[in-house]
Amino acid sequence: MASHLLRQPRWVLVAAAPALLFLSLVVPFSAAKLTTGYYRKSCPRVEQIVSDVVTNKQISSPTTAAGALRLFFHDCFVGGCDASVLISTNAFNRAERDADINLSLPGDAFDAVVRAKTALELQCPGTVSCADILALATRDLVSMLGGPFYAVPLGRKDGLASHAASVEGNLPRPNMTMDAMIALFAAKGFTEQEMVALAGAHTVGFSHCKEFAARIFRYKSMDPRFAQALQKACAKYVEDDTIATFNDVMTPGKFDNMYYLNLKRGLGLLTSDHALVADRRTKPLVDLYAANQSAFFRDFSRAMLKLGLLGVKTGRQGEVRRRCHDFNNLFA
Repeated sequence: MASHLLRQPRWVLVAAAPALLFLSLVVPFSAAKLTTGYYRKSCPRVEQIVSDVVTNKQISSPTTAAGALRLFFHDCFVGGCDASVLISTNAFNRAERDADINLSLPGDAFDAVVRAKTALELQCPGTVSCADILALATRDLVSMLGGPFYAVPLGRKDGLASHAASVEGNLPRPNMTMDAMIALFAAKGFTEQEMVALAGAHTVGFSHCKEFAARIFRYKSMDPRFAQALQKACAKYVEDDTIATFNDVMTPGKFDNMYYLNLKRGLGLLTSDHALVADRRTKPLVDLYAANQSAFFRDFSRAMLKLGLLGVKTGRQGEVRRRCHDFNNLFA
């Protein structure tokens, strides 16, 4: 694994009991072949195996859950949920994971998927796709941190292409304007409400100082004490680009609605975070989720289900990789 994927901040997250949320989903035509019972006969213990592996991984490496959330989003928003972000660069191709914006994706998230794949290959060889493993692992890890538990339709195939050049313009940047954010999500078929709900993933995890350093010295929209604390924490970020701070400084290891409460208090870390509470189109949704965690969990679950169906490959559109970081055919 590339060395940049292993350089991660050292802090401990707190796991909380999962909250259950049951809801229905209308599956779009492009993902009609996906079903929660897809592996019922071919690998009946798939969900238990993934859950066991990622639970152990999260306990030993508490940044795993937030990393998996980011990894899943970065995969799905670039060419669909097909595990293309897991592919390693080789002599013939520079893969997605080596695009500049993906260099900071946490190694623990990649490792969780690889471990689950290894366990499943021993139990059900050549059966479960890496794309399905990533979708299940993300759901289970969110639940471990106290977030909602939702059904995950399965049957995705792993994609046959992964190119770093395809990443640019498909993922939100921390300094994006709200107009640009809304346009990007709309191009993927997501509403403003779904965008704000998905942004709630920032209630866990961390951001590197270089992503928000410009804000903390011009902090008109940030709580002054928060900005000054960040100035101290990030004092040496130029020399050490691995320095990072929690996205949610209040409950960093718990998946809850604190992210939205923080935005209202001037404790938003990124420019794009603050934009959500500053823009008249999205502020009412921030207010809703800050006041009502159940509404946030409901809408986050629905948005995650929709995200997990984005651009999925089925049938001959993809393959079930033997190893998540390599195509079965080197020249695919």
